[in-house]
Amino acid sequence: MQFILGIISILLAEVVRDIYHIAGHYWQPIKQFHLLHHKAYRRDFSIANMETYKKSQLYNDVPEALCMVGLTAAIAILTQHPGMWLGCVYSFAFLVPAVLRSQGMLLATDLSHKPGDLVEIPALWRVNRTYHWRHHFDETNAYFAGHFTSVDRVLGTSLSLKGKVIAVTGASGALGQGLIEELSRQGAKVIAITTNPAAVFRAGTTALSWELGAEVELLPHLQGVDILVINHGVNVHGDRSSAAVYQSYEVNTFSTLRLTELFLSSITKSNDRATKELWINTSEAEVNPAFSPLYELSKRTLGDLVTLQRLDAPCIIRKLVLGPFKSQLNPYGVMSAPWVARAIIFLAKRDFRDIIVTINPITYLLFPMKELFQSLYFRLFTKNAKISANLMSGNVVDRSTSKVS
Repeated sequence: MQFILGIISILLAEVVRDIYHIAGHYWQPIKQFHLLHHKAYRRDFSIANMETYKKSQLYNDVPEALCMVGLTAAIAILTQHPGMWLGCVYSFAFLVPAVLRSQGMLLATDLSHKPGDLVEIPALWRVNRTYHWRHHFDETNAYFAGHFTSVDRVLGTSLSLKGKVIAVTGASGALGQGLIEELSRQGAKVIAITTNPAAVFRAGTTALSWELGAEVELLPHLQGVDILVINHGVNVHGDRSSAAVYQSYEVNTFSTLRLTELFLSSITKSNDRATKELWINTSEAEVNPAFSPLYELSKRTLGDLVTLQRLDAPCIIRKLVLGPFKSQLNPYGVMSAPWVARAIIFLAKRDFRDIIVTINPITYLLFPMKELFQSLYFRLFTKNAKISANLMSGNVVDRSTSKVS
């Protein structure tokens, strides 16, 4: 029991830290001191000015740790549970190094700001250097979490879309249009990628035409994209002809893989690991029937290959696991595409890596289990790989017969 209370007290200490951090961005009495913290570092987290750094530790980090110590101690005294003192001890472990850093000592204890290139993608449950880099140099009014990402996930500040360049394939479809609308509302600069040259998009949206099989021509554009949403697809319904087989796999699987490889190959700079993301619409057909066998088979293959690619990906890859929404591919869908788009953005801003939006409760149970065991299986029986270009070529279907939404 006391151990559980101790864990709760540590979590409370982190909540106090995050609240103090948020206040440092909005509450004037301490905002000026928090600004010192941001001025203390260059983009590689090296110290820009030692005097500024020491002042930021004294006037920002030390008061922050004191709040953690004081409030956790007060809770321990009020509750009279010995286990609650663990949060106070935990907070002291941050207070003492902050005091020493303010005197220019023990600088190596500033782990969140360790200088050098970013080598990891942003972590999911804890704040690593890459996650915290985004707070300093991507969007200062987001990514507030200090050690655990819980507060950001609750507030929807785990991902900032403001000012991001976001490209969406399948842009002329119902979901594509919904995503463009919602992303624009979030302050993103949207590029609509479509095979339909007659498609019309909302004002301010950049339209970009492409052809199936010619994905490599998009590479110059993808290099400037922060988030690529691969959303295009085809549904041949009950057709089981050879042409339908090739078309389903070419559109739903292979073109997506080529775009994936192209986008991942564009991640060449250290900060790309922090700012770039790939969202792939794999569908809940990964785990449930879609009453369209070739759609299911091609989407399941795609889903498994994306799971495999996640193991070595140099950026976050999110899966969009969507149930039946009304669109050209599924006129019988029961969900509204604009509503699904809003739900996707809501969950992405809370850093869900598998974004499940469906009316089928079974999917919420089956998909995480499938993803966990599939990922473990791939990790055990495959070797580490680097991004290659061996899927860039090859065109197994006549482009003129392929319709992509």
